[in-house]
Amino acid sequence: MPKESSPFINNTDHDKGNLYDGKNMALFEEEMDSNPMVSSLLNKLANYTNLTQGVKEHEEADDEEGPARSKKPVKSPALGTLIGVYLPCLQNILGVILFLRLTWIVGTAGIMESLAIVVMTCSCTMLTAISMSAIATNGVVPAGGSYYMISRSLGPEFGGAVGLCFYLGTTFAGSMYILGTIEILLPEALLNNMRVYGTCCLTLMSLVVFVGVKYVNKLALVFLACVILSILAIYAGVIKTAFEPPDFPICLLGNRTLQNHNFDQCLKTMKVGNVTVTTKLWSLFCDSPDFNATCNEYFTLNNVTVIQGIPGLTSGVIRDNIWGDYGPKGMLVENKHQMSEPAADTSQDIYMPYVANDITTFFTLLVGIYFPSVTGIMAGSNRSGDLRDAQKSIPIGTIMAIDKYKFGDSVKGNLVIGILAWPSPWVIVIGSFFSCCGAGLQSLTGAPRLLQAIARDGIVPFLQVFGHGKANGEPTWALLLTGGICEIGILIASLDAVAPILSMFFLMCYLFVNLACALQTLLCTPNWRPRFKFYHWALSFLGASLCVSLMFISSWYYALVAMLIAGCIYKYIEYRGAEKEWGDGIRGLSLNAARYALIRLEEAPPHTKNWRPQMLVLLNLESDHTVKHPRLLSFCTQLKAGKGLTIVGSVLQGTYMIKEDEVKKAEQNVKSSMATERTKGFCHVVASSNLRDGFSHLIQTAGLGGMKHNTVLMAWPGTWKQSNDPVSWKNFIETVRETTAANQALLVAKNVDSFPTNTDRLGEGTIDVWWIVHDGGLLMLLPFLLRQHKVWRKCKMRIFTVANMDDNSIQMKKDLQMFLYHLRLDAEVEVVEMHDSDISAFTYEKTLVMEQRSQMLKQMQLSRTEREREIQSITDTSRSSIRRKNQTGASGSESDPSRQLEGTQEDELIHDRNTASHAALNDKPDTGPDRVHMTWTKDKFLSERNRNRSEVNMGVRDLFNMKPNQSNVRRMHTAVKLNEVVVNRSQGAHLVLLNMPGPPKNRSGDENYMEFLEVLLEGLNRVLLVRGGGREVITIYS
Repeated sequence: MPKESSPFINNTDHDKGNLYDGKNMALFEEEMDSNPMVSSLLNKLANYTNLTQGVKEHEEADDEEGPARSKKPVKSPALGTLIGVYLPCLQNILGVILFLRLTWIVGTAGIMESLAIVVMTCSCTMLTAISMSAIATNGVVPAGGSYYMISRSLGPEFGGAVGLCFYLGTTFAGSMYILGTIEILLPEALLNNMRVYGTCCLTLMSLVVFVGVKYVNKLALVFLACVILSILAIYAGVIKTAFEPPDFPICLLGNRTLQNHNFDQCLKTMKVGNVTVTTKLWSLFCDSPDFNATCNEYFTLNNVTVIQGIPGLTSGVIRDNIWGDYGPKGMLVENKHQMSEPAADTSQDIYMPYVANDITTFFTLLVGIYFPSVTGIMAGSNRSGDLRDAQKSIPIGTIMAIDKYKFGDSVKGNLVIGILAWPSPWVIVIGSFFSCCGAGLQSLTGAPRLLQAIARDGIVPFLQVFGHGKANGEPTWALLLTGGICEIGILIASLDAVAPILSMFFLMCYLFVNLACALQTLLCTPNWRPRFKFYHWALSFLGASLCVSLMFISSWYYALVAMLIAGCIYKYIEYRGAEKEWGDGIRGLSLNAARYALIRLEEAPPHTKNWRPQMLVLLNLESDHTVKHPRLLSFCTQLKAGKGLTIVGSVLQGTYMIKEDEVKKAEQNVKSSMATERTKGFCHVVASSNLRDGFSHLIQTAGLGGMKHNTVLMAWPGTWKQSNDPVSWKNFIETVRETTAANQALLVAKNVDSFPTNTDRLGEGTIDVWWIVHDGGLLMLLPFLLRQHKVWRKCKMRIFTVANMDDNSIQMKKDLQMFLYHLRLDAEVEVVEMHDSDISAFTYEKTLVMEQRSQMLKQMQLSRTEREREIQSITDTSRSSIRRKNQTGASGSESDPSRQLEGTQEDELIHDRNTASHAALNDKPDTGPDRVHMTWTKDKFLSERNRNRSEVNMGVRDLFNMKPNQSNVRRMHTAVKLNEVVVNRSQGAHLVLLNMPGPPKNRSGDENYMEFLEVLLEGLNRVLLVRGGGREVITIYS
């Protein structure tokens, strides 16, 4: 009996076969091999675990080493909402921008515009968090976080492109946080010092991350506690300033703010005892400390004053800072409310200790610098592989972190964080330092896991090495690459330059998260069932619009560069990446668009201006199911140039139940040939009882709705004469008849194996069109389409038409040239005159030989068929009669050896004559019980053989006495004369296009029709027979 705990019901410990021994479900016992019982699968399905791949590989390696080694049980991801999502998000949000740049942003942009920046960025992240929550709750989210959600919603191309951009953004975020850490410790550090100390800090953090994510989580609690204390200290300091403003003096010269670095007192002169002396400030503006020194003009005209930098909430400072004050780089920071005397000479101001803008400030720049402070919402989703329940933790933890941030950022004012803090500025220094360290660790933890998830999916081939790691799944190689890229950001050594870079990458990721949610919502796919219900496609579109707007508001050139990088990655994955089918939304959108387009196409047939050959290529296969004429696919590619519909079809003889494996193998071979010949289209191989019906079904049913083929391309049956079986050329003629009945055009390529491949480049030459009858203008259109391809681009087009004796050939040429001018076709025109001439003896003799051959083959086929039918009808019963006679007359046979030999010869003769047909028909069931029972004798056999021989001899004598049919003689005459003209003019052409005559209405002349075509095409290398579909395909109108 099978184990109850086995994943499949037919798993047994003992060799008892695969039968199900139970009684309750005996009705389904035959399906147990492929469809296990639900009871055996529920435990496995319910206890799904998203262990990282490295862990699984490590466990499998332990299994291979044997059970002797003691193994530790693999732990499932155990991080919850607080530790796994909320704290990482909050650490990234309460980061370097909040402590180091927020006061400068508010002072430059003013309170109203700063609020606008906060509202825009927070709205963007909140809407993105809502979309991400909906996607995260729509199924299990393994490792990869945002990348996994985007790639499974929008496909591997978009997922890989945006995932790598988000990885770069997260990595540069680590650089920003490390630079912020150094800036806190060394406020006046030079660029090289920033680079050196930043590299050391990066190395230390990378070692912590390498040891394991659990240590990062432990440090996160300590770091976050310090950050929260810092935030509380700021709020306490704000409340304290309302009653007791801190002493934070600022020195002004006139209305210009001075740098308080190289002087300690805001005075020009001071009394020391009873003596008035100059101060250090005097020495900064004058050439000597003496009173008669030459001083700066502005310094002479204006006095110095001291104001409080933090006057308190009740001092009106909020009113004074409502609006922003932007300026170019080097613009002096002035207090507009202070009086001053302007100086005539301002050329020396740049050398004076004034406070000036170190960069050009404007609103969009501040948006780009501030946005990284709200980009922490993905920090939790990046670690989805380590979460116990990602569907629950990601939405709750992310939205809680954003709400916390908005509450903490609600107070706006021109305040200095360190001086505001109560009880000591060191609280802010310690809190901001730990905030930057914690955020940096979170970035260095999330980025390698994101890269590892991308590498393990295999969509970017050169990144697969980064999918490996330590035995417990830690991404070691990805961490090394992350550290290297992070070092590039540290070498920039400017926090203000790094911040807009990562803003672009984050915004692009948020854009596609919103688009993924909106797309899934609008498509209403059956699998879209998120447990998070507070979402709407309009909110997702609003969030996507905000992301695009913020990208170009922050820095339009950075936005274009980020889009260019994502586009390059997208195209690389499209052409070189692995084929993945994840049921993404883009595929669903394509299906909906295709359905809509097909319904629209069904409404009316295409106009002549929109007509193009939609190809059905009928292929013949070899015995090993490989393509017999791959050049047919090459020619189709050159004719289509990747445009329009191409369906490649073939037929295997037999039933699908028996030929299923062969059909699939043939489809794979055809698809492989299509890829080799660069044929873009669809493949369809069917199994049919005979080839004729199979090709008929393809012609009737290929395509869907308005997207059906209108042209059939096939190869000329070159071996129809050598084959004793007439099925090949009969199938060919029936295909011609069916395409004509279906109003479809037909292209027949003769000597197709000599056609050029896609890599060939034909030199100077011609494509000759022999326009005999007008059947829609397809002959004119095909050379134009061929010349669009680089294989035929250098070929010139020549058009020949045939004039009879009654036609005016000069006027025909003028009319044809004018017609081609209206068609906008560049071609040489030539009218060929065919004079009426007597039928030559050669034509008469060729027709006679053709009819004699046809008649002889018919008689041979008829004789063989009748003989096989007669022998088959008597063989079944005669064999049993002979056996009975041999058994009853065994003694007589022994005494008469000559009679025994004679009977043996008779039996062998019957067997030899009937082997081929009887072997083929032996498997067929009997038609009924009423069979003819005859007793086989030697006399009857000899008489039957003589009768057949006499019939054959009479038929052979008739062949030499017959006269050719006059209709056949005329057709042969036309084929011979036209072939002479075509060979004379176009034997050296790269391709000859010729009207294909229709098959005879009387099927008894089918073989003669093949002979006519063979004569018509004799002596030509590459020929394309063209038969129109009964409608105009080219027009002179625009």
